[in-house]
Amino acid sequence: QAPAQVAARLRGRFEEVFAKYAPQAAEKNVSWTEVLIMASLIEREAAKDDKHLVSGILWNRINDGMRLQVDATLQYIRGEEGNWWPVPTPEDKKLESPFNTYKYSGLPPHPIANPSLESIEAALNPQKTSCIYYLHDSDGEIHCSATYAGHLSNVQRHLK
Repeated sequence: QAPAQVAARLRGRFEEVFAKYAPQAAEKNVSWTEVLIMASLIEREAAKDDKHLVSGILWNRINDGMRLQVDATLQYIRGEEGNWWPVPTPEDKKLESPFNTYKYSGLPPHPIANPSLESIEAALNPQKTSCIYYLHDSDGEIHCSATYAGHLSNVQRHLK
């Protein structure tokens, strides 16, 4: 098939599957682009059972004017063939890129990954939470906190 035909088929399939979510985005006064970008962050940051909680935390950060500080965006910046999602380092937080959510507030310019339906649903239906910090321990279990002091305590308890 010609590239234009393949693109049209992909676009048609996307609209068929995802069109039902557009009205939800409009109801919540969030652009479809913002939903897809947030869903891509959730896709990379959360386990299946954590998606709605991570969504709630990330939207809390957006609503509070905080930087998102999402490690997956650092991985996106550094990714290359053979190692698309490298382990982030503290130095990566200084990288100059509009995708660096440690340096710049708001959502990155476009999605960093292909979001699943679960991630899109989570972006549209975040869990209500007072948490603005989170981490995953070595078993993949999520721990969140409403305060930075609580986050530091979680780091000491679960990552040291």
